[in-house]
Amino acid sequence: MKAVKIKKNGGPEVLDIEEITLRKPIKNEVLIEHVAIGLNYIDTYHRSGLYPLMMPSGLGMEASGIIKEIGPEVSNFSVGDRVAYAAVPLGAYSSHRIYGTSNLVKVPKEIDLNIAAAIMTKGLTVYYLLYKTYPVSSGETILFHAAAGGVGQIFCQWAKSLGCRVIGTVGSDEKIEIAKKNGCDETINYNKEDFAKKVMEITNGKGVPVVYDGVGKSTLEKSLNCLKVRGMMVSFGNASGALDPINVPKMLQPKGLFFVRPSMGQYLSTSEELEEAAKVLFENISSGKINIEIFNKYKLEDIKKAHVDLENRKVIGPAIIVP
Repeated sequence: MKAVKIKKNGGPEVLDIEEITLRKPIKNEVLIEHVAIGLNYIDTYHRSGLYPLMMPSGLGMEASGIIKEIGPEVSNFSVGDRVAYAAVPLGAYSSHRIYGTSNLVKVPKEIDLNIAAAIMTKGLTVYYLLYKTYPVSSGETILFHAAAGGVGQIFCQWAKSLGCRVIGTVGSDEKIEIAKKNGCDETINYNKEDFAKKVMEITNGKGVPVVYDGVGKSTLEKSLNCLKVRGMMVSFGNASGALDPINVPKMLQPKGLFFVRPSMGQYLSTSEELEEAAKVLFENISSGKINIEIFNKYKLEDIKKAHVDLENRKVIGPAIIVP
């Protein structure tokens, strides 16, 4: 069995593949043979040290596969079940894994396991953003940054199906059509246009009630300028770098803005919450409201190239690692 390990933080060069021997599952654990592993930008944060880890460490938060063995206290899963997960502890970058059942969900037979691995983190992130962090309403105009990315493609389709008017930003003209194809009503290249000015034009000077921002450092201040009075800034990522300190009197107080930094663990902390979120996600996929196209598949042996591509913005859409 194989697993990717890091012994120190750094660039893609610190990623090593090791031969591993797994123990038997105990208590509420199962042995999963991975079919596919999700590739996410947050994996680069763990590798680089932006989100510190105890060393040595595995990497990867999500995967899908088949249960091969169960622990003696497992009652809600069986050998042969198709399952997926998106949660700590890290270690999804592996061919097989011992994993606790508390963060595991069953994958319906109509959902391909490659798709399940590609959308667990991204899809569950979109779920809590749209339903929990700022529950959107039909008819609202909302702004989402990096609309052509892996999360963005799912988000924009889902928000559109809920009746939202979606303004999406992208980093290049080549990505405009991708964003439009996935549900954006208006698309802005933020490297060419002042997106805050453009958003105010689109909204007739009113601004939007919410901005969903996974880009971070380079978009924060102008995102706040896009918001209407009592609007909410949802900052959930750092693709352009970690946020600078926020000057509350200057940046939030004038319009009475809300600022929130959500994460999956805050919204999907119980088995019940996770199962409900996964149920809604899988239903939206099987009904065709969300269409998932896997952008790329990498072999586990090519994990360094996968991380290089991630950080160079070459991964345009959901991608997976095949063990």
